[in-house]
Amino acid sequence: VQLQASGGGLVQAGGSLRLSCAASGLTISTVTAAWFRQAPGKEREFVAAVRWSGGSTYYADSVKGRFTISRDNAKNTVDLQMNSLKPEDTAVYSCAAGRPILSATRSASMYGYWGQGTQVTVSS
Repeated sequence: VQLQASGGGLVQAGGSLRLSCAASGLTISTVTAAWFRQAPGKEREFVAAVRWSGGSTYYADSVKGRFTISRDNAKNTVDLQMNSLKPEDTAVYSCAAGRPILSATRSASMYGYWGQGTQVTVSS
């Protein structure tokens, strides 16, 4: 199983970026897919997830209304559209896949597959 994240970069505050996570070796529609991020000196934190059953989406409060997670079953990818970016969104973003129970959707330890990170830098 491989998860390949792409789309990071440098953007000014208020700008947008779209991250994409391409899966191979698993079918994205059969797992919960999520994005996590880790800023320097901080712990990894949950950003967004789309559950395998029903496609419900979940967001961290800090990104709600600005970020949108979506799943493309035909392409076997999960994207994260990030709008109205803020300097505090600067971090390495990683995609993950697994089958966490509903109450553990935001828990990184519940995800068994991880992609490499992609750097997102938002300048003020």
